Amino acid sequence: MRILVTGGAGFIGSHVTDRLIAEGHEVGVVDNLSTGKKKNVNREATFYKMDILSPRIERVFKKLRPELISHHAAQMDVRRSVADPLFDAQVNILGLLNILENSIKYGTKRIVFASSGGAIYGEQESPVSEDHSTHPQSPYGVSKLCGEYYLHYYHKTYGLEYTSLRYANVYGPRQDPFGEAGVVAIFSQRMLRGEQPIINGNGMQTRDYVYVGDVVEAHMAVLNGHLHGIFNVGTGRETTVNQLFRHIMSITEAQVKEVHGPERRGEQFRSCLNASRLHKQADWEPKVSLLDGLKYTVDYFREVLK
Repeated sequence: MRILVTGGAGFIGSHVTDRLIAEGHEVGVVDNLSTGKKKNVNREATFYKMDILSPRIERVFKKLRPELISHHAAQMDVRRSVADPLFDAQVNILGLLNILENSIKYGTKRIVFASSGGAIYGEQESPVSEDHSTHPQSPYGVSKLCGEYYLHYYHKTYGLEYTSLRYANVYGPRQDPFGEAGVVAIFSQRMLRGEQPIINGNGMQTRDYVYVGDVVEAHMAVLNGHLHGIFNVGTGRETTVNQLFRHIMSITEAQVKEVHGPERRGEQFRSCLNASRLHKQADWEPKVSLLDGLKYTVDYFREVLK
């Protein structure tokens, strides 16, 4: 199959690209390298350094004629979306529309959309299913939910099939430790460097941390199973930021303290996803435990820092 991965030089997109190539697909990668890294791009993929907002992206569609789009290119920083909602909407809404318009024009059959469960649902009382009400508390969550509505529109109007994967908090090798997103990467690298990480707020906020390898398996499960619609991708288990900090401190053997800073605007307190729909329809479930996944991630950053 001819597949275009947007954001394929980034954290999740590059892992998805690796797996697609391993499965024998012809893969093109579009990435503007604003946060992604060229070294992450699989050598067997055709790379196009390009912004998804650019009108030049039509050339990629005309050349590759992708049958499927794996759309991971995004502005994914919740805090930046709060500070600059216009930029967030330009990338996450107008960028998606540019992809969708070219998909219709050049005969793309299907799109797999990297969405966000935590940001779309808003505050939660327990692991939430896909039927949970949506009350995003940040412009990032609003833009991702808006993207799902556009996918539904293009499906009803043009027959473009779609699968929206609402990711929990994905972590693992290649995650960016320098931005505001990616607390596992930030804590890991700072502790390995002997630097003091800062926990935002009281650290009792919870997240559902899912390993990137399990996310790739979810992507392949919906692809190979020809599943359509909306699916949560998470573990169903909550971990506080304080607990996460202590796990990473133990793994790195860092001599640091639990230092707390101010709360951040736009951050919700609890987030946890029920992925039973994906389990029932695709026999998918997360295989990597949090402790194992953290060890794999810390080992990766140890190698990076050598």
